[in-house]
Amino acid sequence: MSTTIAQDPVRVSSAPDIAVADVERVAAMVAGAARAVEDVIYGQRQVVEECLITVLSGGHGLLIGVPGLAKTRLVQTLGTVLGLDDKRVQFTPDLMPADIVGSEVLDQDTGGKRSFRFVQGPVFCQLLMADEINRASPRTQSALLQAMQEHRVSVAGQYHVLPQPFHVLATQNPIEQEGTYPLPEAQLDRFLMQIDIHYPDERAERDIVLRTTGTDEAHPKAVMTAKDLIAAQKLVRQVPVGESVVNAILRLVRAGRPDTSPLAEVKQNVLWGPGPRASQALMLASRARALLQGRLSPSVDDVLTLAKPILQHRMALTFSARADGKSLHDVIAKLCAYANDT
Repeated sequence: MSTTIAQDPVRVSSAPDIAVADVERVAAMVAGAARAVEDVIYGQRQVVEECLITVLSGGHGLLIGVPGLAKTRLVQTLGTVLGLDDKRVQFTPDLMPADIVGSEVLDQDTGGKRSFRFVQGPVFCQLLMADEINRASPRTQSALLQAMQEHRVSVAGQYHVLPQPFHVLATQNPIEQEGTYPLPEAQLDRFLMQIDIHYPDERAERDIVLRTTGTDEAHPKAVMTAKDLIAAQKLVRQVPVGESVVNAILRLVRAGRPDTSPLAEVKQNVLWGPGPRASQALMLASRARALLQGRLSPSVDDVLTLAKPILQHRMALTFSARADGKSLHDVIAKLCAYANDT
């Protein structure tokens, strides 16, 4: 297991030095969780890694893929493997905010005294699957905003704290858009990553056909607990980061903003770019990826690898750029080349 460290580490002043043994122990545990997920979800290694990085970073993920690619099964498997209390909400046009966060009901005791009692909604869990999130109205989607950002909800003027850890993994179908409501930019920015799920290759699809249609279908097994995950998330924030990695993050994100970018392609084609939350996401996710791979410090390669899933939902092309067939992925590739050009 590799334990290389950056030559110019910048350490968080409040964080203690991390021990190699701690990194190796957590890395082995998370790697075991990844293998346990891959025993059930075939041919999606990159997707599994990005989901684990999202959770290790303490963030939320938006899974984009056509029907039949095991998005729902992936989230359920992650919940079991990580030892989390997971729940699922199927988003539909008639879903109301109270169906997610809960509501107050009027109780009456045997003496006739009436009082309100709060009944928790499915958001009170550790891993919430928001299935086809764009099928609910903006009003209902907004019910998740406070929960995702503050890990609490307010009902009838009272705050209710959510269990820890708390993560939302939402799914979305990129093809069928009839009767859907696009997620507002403020909500998209709350997702640490947009994880694209593609069709499996032929070998993986062969495994799917043979292993999921017989009598001995694989079932997920718990590898970690919620306590283990919280400890791993704390360790992620203690991972030292080299000055070169910090500079790459800043160059990458700041160059994606059309008002201040030095790149002509960004100025001409990008309508709006990533905010500081993108920089925070890259910093945490790079640390988490290094920890997942058993390294004591992230590298610039971690930043460049994670640029697409972290930036693609935080940027938008102009109408003329889309009309000319420009791709946001091409713009992000330019940004990566610029950030790596030191």
